[in-house]
Amino acid sequence: MKAQRFWEIFPAALAIITILTYVAFSRFLPSYAAIFVIIFDTYWLLKTVYFYFHLQSTEKELRKNIKTDWLKKLRIDPRTAERWGEIYHLIILPMYKEPLEIVEESFERLLQADYPKEKMLVVLAEEARAGEGAKEVGRRIGEKYGGKFFQFLVTSHPDGLSNEVPGKGSNETWAAREAQQKIIDRLGLDYEKVLVSVFDVDTQIARGYFAALTHAFLIAPHPQRSSYQPVPFFNNNIFESPALARVMAYSTTFWGMMEQSRPEHMVTFSSHSTPFRALAEIGFWDTDVVSEDSHIFWQLFSHYDGDWRVVPLKYPVSMDVNVGSNFWQTVRNLYKQQRRWAWGVENFPYIMLKFLKNGRMSPKDKLYRAYSVFGGSYSWATSALLISLGWLPVVLGGREFNRTVLSYNLPHVTRYLMWLGSFGIVISGILTLSLLPPKPRWFTARHYVVYFVQWLLTPINMIVLGTFPALESQIRLMLGGRFRLGFWATPKSRKTGARPARITAEGL
Repeated sequence: MKAQRFWEIFPAALAIITILTYVAFSRFLPSYAAIFVIIFDTYWLLKTVYFYFHLQSTEKELRKNIKTDWLKKLRIDPRTAERWGEIYHLIILPMYKEPLEIVEESFERLLQADYPKEKMLVVLAEEARAGEGAKEVGRRIGEKYGGKFFQFLVTSHPDGLSNEVPGKGSNETWAAREAQQKIIDRLGLDYEKVLVSVFDVDTQIARGYFAALTHAFLIAPHPQRSSYQPVPFFNNNIFESPALARVMAYSTTFWGMMEQSRPEHMVTFSSHSTPFRALAEIGFWDTDVVSEDSHIFWQLFSHYDGDWRVVPLKYPVSMDVNVGSNFWQTVRNLYKQQRRWAWGVENFPYIMLKFLKNGRMSPKDKLYRAYSVFGGSYSWATSALLISLGWLPVVLGGREFNRTVLSYNLPHVTRYLMWLGSFGIVISGILTLSLLPPKPRWFTARHYVVYFVQWLLTPINMIVLGTFPALESQIRLMLGGRFRLGFWATPKSRKTGARPARITAEGL
């Protein structure tokens, strides 16, 4: 228990110490603080260039893959031609209080998939605590779509079960166990020939998604010891969303794209797929965590002594942009969503305890993975704030420091570095325009300008919707007890008459 508390306290403590140390150095040792700022800003400039090349690489692969006829490829590729018909897909869609029209959109996309429906096992996983409205949605979905797939099941996750955090992970585990008993075991399906895809209920797939997934699974070097990760595109309602929400949505999409070019660094996020055999062996998702999408990777990684990895599909799925009923509600929703994602820092104490107890795992893998998790959380909570406070040594350094050449040049150097770094904002704006799905009729040339200029909001987003929610999550983990974060379900809605954007070969 003491070891766990140490690792829970460590991330927030180091982030706070880092920020306070920089402030203290700016006051009492301003020359050192100024040198640090210049080095740090240079590091971020180089990192921006590094990320750009990864982003560009993934974009090319995405465009290629979305145009590929994967079902045809399954049939003619000698590595898959004789085996692909044996693979079943268990599709779990956890649902809370989402309206009927959003759930229907996702089911319509499932029906439009070119993969044989007789190989699709679909589970709509309701929450009993969501009330009668959710039950009615489940009933109507069952009536309309229940007979259109090989197997269809509606589950209802009971409220108030012991040792559970009410949320997506506990719901998924309940649904998977129900599907195991009522579908897979009843039919006698081979666990190693069932792939489990977990989608948020607003997730919409492109026509070739399951064929592409099946191909990746069958040619993977370690198919039963891998998860499979698409790129989440937050664009279903992109044209209904305010600029702040659009920038956050595409920032997350770009992060997902960059990760696809660094598979050794990847963990599962949001929608992903995993072999049923492995999930059954570990007892499915832990039911007492909030960040179940990334945590399941660490469960599998620990259980198999590091013999687990993520295969990047470089293929998109489409999800909703997080928006509210008005601007300030949108800001609150975005903050809560970022805070929940940043709560993934709860995985750090989990993996540290697992790593320290596991003598079979490679020390190199342990060190790299621990650094990766901690480094991401640490950077999330500190980097944007340190960059924005680059001027602090000039303000706090005093009269003696302000007479130095370093003090005079610091604002000019940092401004020049930030100006060079702004090419990342320009690239983001250009890439946003190229990745927009097919535009509605009202979208004119003026809107292209708006969607490009919106990236000037990036510095605000990085602090208000980046550093602050990350710091709050880490501080909550440090404090523990009643301060720990529970699961927050992102509200979903549609404007009257609005149609979801579509991922196509012509426009992602």
